[in-house]
Amino acid sequence: QVQLVESGGGLVQAGGSLRLSCAASGRTFSRYAMGWFRQAPGKEREFVVSMSWGGEITYYADSVKGRFTISRDNAKNTVYLQMNSLKPEDTAIYYCATSPLRLGVPGTSSGEYDYWGQGTQVTVSS
Repeated sequence: QVQLVESGGGLVQAGGSLRLSCAASGRTFSRYAMGWFRQAPGKEREFVVSMSWGGEITYYADSVKGRFTISRDNAKNTVYLQMNSLKPEDTAIYYCATSPLRLGVPGTSSGEYDYWGQGTQVTVSS
């Protein structure tokens, strides 16, 4: 059974930083692409960033380029999302997800992922 558990969310002032973590179990983590998505109140879930299984390929949403950084530690089965220069519009529940394709490329749409974490709330105050 694949499980993803996010942590690190919280309340931060605009311009501040947070680092989210996503701990994975139940799958050979190092062989699967990972992604981060977010969902703000009243809005659809949107893509934030994804990374290939080996970390060589990353895709970022335009809205977070230059501010957010994804990384992964395959030895710890954990993927991270470093978020800097946070804005009120970054307020959302953040979800990590894992691709169903072993050694596949990272996707940018939610339909390309099969397991999801429960989410962690990020609130940025102005």
